[in-house]
Amino acid sequence: MTDEAQQTGVRSWIDRHRLVAFLLITYSFTWVVQGIVAAMGLEASWTQSILIGFGGFGPPVGAAVVIWASGGDLRKWIGQFFKWRIGVKWWVIVFGLPFVLLGSGVILFVALGGPIDLNSFPFPGIYLFVLVWGTIWGGGQEDLGWRGFMLPLLQDKYSALVSSLIVGVSWAAWHLPLFLNAATTQGAWPLSQQLIWVVSILSGAIIWTWMYNSTGSVLAVAVVHAGINGMGIFHPADVEALAPGGVPDTALNLLAEVTGAVPLLLFAVLLVVVYGGERLADGEIPGPEVVGLD
Repeated sequence: MTDEAQQTGVRSWIDRHRLVAFLLITYSFTWVVQGIVAAMGLEASWTQSILIGFGGFGPPVGAAVVIWASGGDLRKWIGQFFKWRIGVKWWVIVFGLPFVLLGSGVILFVALGGPIDLNSFPFPGIYLFVLVWGTIWGGGQEDLGWRGFMLPLLQDKYSALVSSLIVGVSWAAWHLPLFLNAATTQGAWPLSQQLIWVVSILSGAIIWTWMYNSTGSVLAVAVVHAGINGMGIFHPADVEALAPGGVPDTALNLLAEVTGAVPLLLFAVLLVVVYGGERLADGEIPGPEVVGLD
């Protein structure tokens, strides 16, 4: 078999199995990078963060390969990440929602006896850096694959809610190497905290779908994603109480995780009630046409 025939055969297989191919490429790219990071024995540092962020490009790489192999429109797909004309209302929501969710979580944390230290509140301007970093390298880059490709293909066959949960499970499992690496934040979590994180991921998947289906903008989703990820730096929990003497207090850390997850879960449930699980938005929702596929 000639090289051209082999290439044609591979492209044909990818075209017939778009979602499977996307997940195989996505997981392979990210897990290889994460494996290298673990093998290097890197401790928490900017180098580790940059490499882990590079691994986060697995979803867009997977999407790009499948769109190319299937004869889709790469320019149209990438254009979703630069769609900023979504209206003032939606930008207010994009920038305001993380603060609403943080405030709700903090109130719940304090109400349940969580210790706080207002003196540890960081300089507010750092949030701008966190937002930009998170959008392009610290999580937001994933959304061009999960939301800008996988979600619209799933919504061609399933409801928005079911599609969200499928993406959410795939998204959660994709993070597995981080939990197996003791040098990462997730690697130090006990099982209870990991399970709460899964609830947060599934809730986030529904919220991200609502944002994407309502605006058609991956940029909006990426900024919300970065904003919610970055809210942790403003949580006023007393760090010394959470880890006295450097040893994490399991109960207090679990409380912090739970009170962070509850607002996400409640908001996701509210969206399903208000918009319905079929679309999770008003009007038409994105399908395979957004990447030039039928």
